[in-house]
Amino acid sequence: MTVTEPPPMTRALAISYAIGLPLALLAIVFLPVGRLDWSPGWFFVTFLIVVYGISALVLWRVNPVIYRARSRFQPGTERWDRILLALMLPAMVAEIPVATFDAGRMSWSDVPFSIVVLGYVLLVAGIALGAWAQAVNRFFEPGVRIQRERGQHVITAGPYQFVRHPGYVSAIMIFVGVPFSLASWWALIPAAFATAILILRTSWEDALLRTELDGYADYARRTRFRLMPGIW
Repeated sequence: MTVTEPPPMTRALAISYAIGLPLALLAIVFLPVGRLDWSPGWFFVTFLIVVYGISALVLWRVNPVIYRARSRFQPGTERWDRILLALMLPAMVAEIPVATFDAGRMSWSDVPFSIVVLGYVLLVAGIALGAWAQAVNRFFEPGVRIQRERGQHVITAGPYQFVRHPGYVSAIMIFVGVPFSLASWWALIPAAFATAILILRTSWEDALLRTELDGYADYARRTRFRLMPGIW
């Protein structure tokens, strides 16, 4: 079988990501606050840029093809997945401005410092787990589809030994970590919505893989849990 990889990311797209994403992060952190001298916001932005930067450099060394796979939605992405993402992604993004408006301007939430620390622990653990999953899984794409042209097969290495969808575990940890690290209870509302959509996506993707990816049903019998060992 001939394996066809996605086309490489163009230089213009790579530059736009490298410049646009940090600028967008600065905007959604500080525009709701209404000022730039909010130190928790600068700590949050710096933290994310450093940790994601380290993650990106590691992936560039161990699995560079992941940047082709994840740079865009590929043809064949399931229609239902596009609908779920259209619901989930705005909620995911909304966490940050809701949190910064709350904590940086209105001071609605009284969040203990221990919870803020827990939030940053969840962010580090979530980003690290997501990087681990991407490092061992060259088929880690942003959309749900069967990647026949890439010779997709079941991945059982790394965190896939323990749960079938470690990338989604990573995302949930980050969803919860953002409100905690920014000291906002109100931001847990979009976080909970995004998590609920992601759990639904996990169930539907798992069903698709069972029926259409060779060997996945056997893998699912050996690796019993989708997201949480001992629970589901």
